[in-house]
Order: sequence, then C-alpha cells, then structure tokens
Amino acid sequence: MGRFRTAFMAAAVALATGLHASAQADDTTMMAAASLTDALEELGARYAAETGKTVVFAFASSSALAKQIAAGSPAQIFASADEKWMDYLSERQLIEEDTRISPIGNSLVLIVPVDSPVAEVTIDSSLDLAALLGDGGRLSVGDPDHVPAGVYAKESLEWLGLWGTAEPLLARADDVRAALVLVERGEAPAGIVYATDAAVSDRVRVVGTFPADSHKSITYPFAVVAGENSADVVAFFDYVTGPTALATFEKYGFTANE
Repeated sequence: MGRFRTAFMAAAVALATGLHASAQADDTTMMAAASLTDALEELGARYAAETGKTVVFAFASSSALAKQIAAGSPAQIFASADEKWMDYLSERQLIEEDTRISPIGNSLVLIVPVDSPVAEVTIDSSLDLAALLGDGGRLSVGDPDHVPAGVYAKESLEWLGLWGTAEPLLARADDVRAALVLVERGEAPAGIVYATDAAVSDRVRVVGTFPADSHKSITYPFAVVAGENSADVVAFFDYVTGPTALATFEKYGFTANE
C-alpha cells in the first residue's frame, strides 16, 4: 500500500530541518510522539504564557524521532509512545537517565468514519475483519515495523488470532495521526489508533476497544536528552511531567501511571 506512505527518510530529514529553523537560541526544543500533539501544544502555550519561555515541538513517530536524535538532531527533551525507542536512546547513552519517567498511558481502539454503517463490535477472536472492511477495504494502522501504535496493534491482533487475516489488509501509515487521517477522509473504512487520537476527532467513531491484556502496556517515557539539562530545559521537563500537566493529559484521555 505504497500510496498510503510518505518517504520515511525524507520526512525525517525535513523534521530535523524544521526544528532547526523554528527554534531560537533560548527556546526549549522537544520531540514527541504524534499522539501527544494536542496535549503538549496546550501545555506549551500555557507554559509560555506563564513564564515567557517558548517551547518548540516536533511531532512524528517515536521511531523517526529517536533516530533523528541519534543522528544529532537538536532536541532537548524526548517523549516516546513506547519504552522501546527510549531504550534505543538509552543504550546509546543519549538521554539523562535520572530524568527518565513514564507518567502516562493510553489504550488502543478500533475506529470507523463517523458516517460508517458499522455498529459497535466486541473485539475478540471472533471478529470478522474482512467483513468489517468490505470488498477492497484496508485497515489503517501505524506501520507495525516501526510505529509504536502499529506494534501494539500487531501484538493485539496476534494475541486474538487475527493477524493472519489483518496483515495483507493493512494500510501502513508513518505515524498514528496519519492512520487517523486515512479513516477521517474515508480512504480506509477502519483503523486502529490510540483512544486519545480518536477523542480529538469529530470525523471518526470508536466501535471497539482492544483488550488491555492483548498487548504490552502502552506507556509514554519522557527524558531529557544527554547534555541538555540546562535550567530552562529542566524547568519545562518538570512542568510537563508534573501534576499540572497530568491533569491536562487526563483531559485528553491519557491515563495516569502509578
């Protein structure tokens, strides 16, 4: 399904270039998983209003962002949609280990366009994906080869015994927000995204929630990038991982981790 995908490396280079261009010398720069977009933009705007300090964000798949940081991108804070890509940076000694924290979580849902005739379904081993998608229909999902949302989706579909049916029917997107857009536009009759992504769109409906025990716990680790623990960076990091931010994340549907 090549038409559903962008050129990964070109997008990653553009992401790093854009971050360079938009950030001023005294700005804090943060790379974060696409699913955090709405909550972090609200928090960044509030922080700027309260402190006069600007935060510049870059949102994409956690895998693309982690690889950009490893390649020398100027990010000072990283937030991933799974532990794997934070581990990737940790193994390369590219984060300040004592700052790493996973304050929030999420859940995985099945969505359809808001005007779809598909009713709510129970997501279990009896789910008929082929019938749900219809003739020629594709299941929109973050690419399971590298996008956390897609990795979780694959784990769940395997656990349910549905992966063999689903795999050839996937529309693989470069991040979870791209997967959401395909369903919003009606280019895919169904998709798997985080509950928080579905919640910010009025063009899709949730028709089922994947069992929590069908995939690894969805956690979001945050960390300061190695060597970037200046006072301004640490101040925003503490803000975005603290109790004020947690209330905002919960407003967008994220769950607080113990």
